[in-house]
Amino acid sequence: LRVDANNHTVTMLVQINGRFLTDDTRHGIVFKDGSNGHKSLFMGYATPKAFYEALKEAGGTPGENMTMDNKETTHVTGSKLDISVNWQGAAKAYSFDEVIVDSNGKKLDMRFGGNLTAAEEKKTGCLVCLDSCPVGIVSNATYTYGAVEKRGEVKFKGNASVLPADNTLATVTFKIAE
Repeated sequence: LRVDANNHTVTMLVQINGRFLTDDTRHGIVFKDGSNGHKSLFMGYATPKAFYEALKEAGGTPGENMTMDNKETTHVTGSKLDISVNWQGAAKAYSFDEVIVDSNGKKLDMRFGGNLTAAEEKKTGCLVCLDSCPVGIVSNATYTYGAVEKRGEVKFKGNASVLPADNTLATVTFKIAE
């Protein structure tokens, strides 16, 4: 993880999981050694604790509003994050909206949810979730928990027309937007 406190950014090394260029997932980035490490579009080379601390160091404020009890009715809060992805040979740094396909065509609203205690208890390794989540460090306020797997309101997958092949290494940069 690289933190640039002056520019309010955190940059993480990730690896593309090509399965999710065709299959759906609600997992954006998961620590490669977490129990959900094989379920995400990007496998992250950072632990939830290191990622949480890096976002705070970059000036982010965690929302800490998600619980196991309220997750299906609550939209995650916390610092808004602009997320971009880059790799060797990429035409440019792509926004998260450009690399992740939302079946409804909605924009992602990525927030620094926090949730470090839950993340350390659950050991899933979840770093970035695509719906509001009580475990992931960062998640998407556009949808509440259960929108993907339980209620089928939306499907997410990687944009195969933009992203490189399976196992390609990339960097994901999180910029504190507000």
